[in-house]
Amino acid sequence: MTGAVPLDPARGKLRAVIKGTGSALPKRIVTNAELAAQVDTSDEWITERTGIKARHVAGEGETTATLGTEAARQALDAAGMTAADIDLIIVATCTPDQTFPAAATIVQNALGCNGGVAFDVAAVCSGFLYAFSVAESMIRAGSAKNALVIGSETMTRLLDWEDRGTCVLFGDGAGAVVLCGEIGERGVLATKLHADGQHNQLLYVDGGPSTTGTVGKLRMQGREVFRHAVTNLSSVMYEVLDDAGLQADAIDWVVPHQANKRIIDATVKKLGLAAERVILTVDQHANTSAASVPLALDVAVRDGRIKSGDLVVLEAMGGGFTWGASLVRM
Repeated sequence: MTGAVPLDPARGKLRAVIKGTGSALPKRIVTNAELAAQVDTSDEWITERTGIKARHVAGEGETTATLGTEAARQALDAAGMTAADIDLIIVATCTPDQTFPAAATIVQNALGCNGGVAFDVAAVCSGFLYAFSVAESMIRAGSAKNALVIGSETMTRLLDWEDRGTCVLFGDGAGAVVLCGEIGERGVLATKLHADGQHNQLLYVDGGPSTTGTVGKLRMQGREVFRHAVTNLSSVMYEVLDDAGLQADAIDWVVPHQANKRIIDATVKKLGLAAERVILTVDQHANTSAASVPLALDVAVRDGRIKSGDLVVLEAMGGGFTWGASLVRM
């Protein structure tokens, strides 16, 4: 493993800096109209309640690891780096290819950079924020120099396609960032993570290796999840701003978890931010769980909205409940 960047107090703090982003989506696109032909729903019903118009669904040969590998390669290309430069890979996922080994080891092998650290993090939709925080901490501690942090999911393989309350909400995809240790003003400025296990039955999968011996299906009480999401996300975003000594009007962009446009709108309204500062991809990607934040980030970086030097808040909440936010200078 390569050594950490030496800390020179005279030059500033060692931070984890996003050097490149990438994403990957399955080939198949499923529209609301196509879903309406299968379950009792309509394009109008889905759009009004969620803002979703379409989602990508993984097909044969498309898995959490293959999507994650493609997103990682794009991020490495954007960073001008190769897999040989990476000494840490963390994959955030609740839909790994196998119960074990970790999807991160499959990605590592596909990239050809075996020998470093590779593991998965399971925090559902907040998984990327959790993995991002672990990688950032390891970089600052000197345990890693260059990290790949990947959110990758094939959520559609957990869906009950007869449950219109959940099957319309989710899609598949992957997003990735390359994090590198650098001394300066750019990088991760503050991160806050939370969990509250008493809400397990509001958003969960009804199976598992240690209980039913099956993968199970996703179950959700939508109204309760909505209520908790708006409260928790607005609160944790204030926390990271307070940690950095900044006000909400300093934020250039918010990259939220892409679960539901109504949740996003309500959260941003609580912060008093303009809708124009929010990156939205939920209409075309639906909820891709741990992939949604890095996927949306990559879209906005590649289309030129998010630029070097911008102050960006990443936030997400998922089953558990888990939730978190990170404030990053790009």
